[in-house]
Amino acid sequence: MAIDWEFAWEILPTLLSALVVTIQASVLGFALAAVLGLVFALARRSTSPWISQPVGALVEFVRSTPLLVQLFFLFYVLPQYGIRLPAFIVGVFGLGLHYSTYTSEVYRAGIDSITRGQWEASTALNFSTVRTWGAIILPQAIPPMIPALGNYLIGMFKESAQLAAITVVELLQTAKIIGSRSFRYLEPITMVGLLFLALSYLSAVGLNRLEVYLAKRHQ
Repeated sequence: MAIDWEFAWEILPTLLSALVVTIQASVLGFALAAVLGLVFALARRSTSPWISQPVGALVEFVRSTPLLVQLFFLFYVLPQYGIRLPAFIVGVFGLGLHYSTYTSEVYRAGIDSITRGQWEASTALNFSTVRTWGAIILPQAIPPMIPALGNYLIGMFKESAQLAAITVVELLQTAKIIGSRSFRYLEPITMVGLLFLALSYLSAVGLNRLEVYLAKRHQ
């Protein structure tokens, strides 16, 4: 069966509208993952085992279970306990929580790469804890993390297709709806693949430029 490009162009506006939902869910989920990941990384560095051990167990548990299972639990199980949230919010939270466990490891590795002398210098200068982290440690640790964090952002764009399982009408779900109505799946699925390819490529280019910019800034 050959691709009907006329039909493909006809459904493109609908797919682009759904692509906006995919981008919104991925970007918001990544923002949550970036913040939660840093919180988890700092908590695991705590000298108190009452903080570091439970957080460490949570991170390992989330990393060791599939994202789809976590989405199902948040969307279908939590309502039985009175916690009901819109599918889009559940999707963003599920993506953010799942990927925060991976970004926390990136943060942890980046922080551990800071030499002991930097910490000792901040102590000698009598910097507060907040100033030490904000002015010395994180500005040095974050730039080398950009490639790894960028890979997770690109991965999140592709993983967002799983949100269709909890009724979020994102890009893939829209393609499936178009296919079920028209009895033609070749064009919508092909267009979805091309849109994901374009999105991943543009993200990779943007992250590469950000990495170069930060490298020049810290030279």
